[in-house]
Amino acid sequence: MALFKLSPAFKDYIWGGTKLKSVYKKECDFEKIAESWELSCHKDGESVVADSDDKGLTLRQYVEKYGKKVLGTNCERFDDFPILIKLIDAKDNLSVQVHPDNEYALRVEGGYGKTEMWYIVDCDEGATLLYGFDKEISKEEFEKRIADNTLLEVTKAVPVKKGDVFFIEAGTLHAIGKGILIAEIQQNSNTTYRIYDYGRVGNDGKPRELHTEKALEVTSLRPATVYAETDVEVFEGYTKKLLSSCEYFTSYVVETKDKASFETDGKSFHSLLVLEGEGEIQSGNIVKFKKGDSVFVTADNGKYTVNGKCRFIRTTV
Repeated sequence: MALFKLSPAFKDYIWGGTKLKSVYKKECDFEKIAESWELSCHKDGESVVADSDDKGLTLRQYVEKYGKKVLGTNCERFDDFPILIKLIDAKDNLSVQVHPDNEYALRVEGGYGKTEMWYIVDCDEGATLLYGFDKEISKEEFEKRIADNTLLEVTKAVPVKKGDVFFIEAGTLHAIGKGILIAEIQQNSNTTYRIYDYGRVGNDGKPRELHTEKALEVTSLRPATVYAETDVEVFEGYTKKLLSSCEYFTSYVVETKDKASFETDGKSFHSLLVLEGEGEIQSGNIVKFKKGDSVFVTADNGKYTVNGKCRFIRTTV
């Protein structure tokens, strides 16, 4: 039984900004941070135990050391660690892209597909993101619009505000717009098919690769499903609101007043991504946290108490 903070892996993609350094105090040598992978066992960027006697172990090494009981029985159906959680700072528009489902990704890429959820942590006034199509189109029209650079004429631009939620099922065309800071909870996958990139070039001065043929095979050519708003539930010391629940993860946004008690019951670990506030978490040990921290609570930890006024995303499997 244990709970501890994690240190993230960082990505400096060309569209990234500086908010994760300036606002969330992420320490990194990169000039800009596009993404911080806060909970990750993915080979492209693993999070690391930041405190406790196991400091310095990757999360994967921690699980190998103590066994899958720390993940919980709900994770037994997965061959690998099931999810990946990120903070994403989009100073510029991300490419228009799509992710494959498991069947296609396992067959073509040798890895899992990606269904994900976005929570708008913060955004500039007037910010928008791209979410599916504004009408159903044919595969032939999709291909033609990619070729003649008119794809954005049939995609749906959605204005966003702090606290908005978007569920991005595999196959849904999407793109984060500039000026948006997002918490992303997703399947443990890094497979993305880029369709349109605004004519940009990468750090090597060459246009970034597009994946048109694969995108044609996996994209759902219709409007995306609109997220159904849920009610806030009130408990002693805190409130919580369901953000998304699917076969891969369940996430709530939790706001504590000063003190709130929770418990892992052996079914799943708890991932706490702190968006606002500071305080400490007390169980067998005490872990101090601040805005931007990621805390991992093992499935066999049992009861723990969050002390402090804060807002965080709690994710389980």
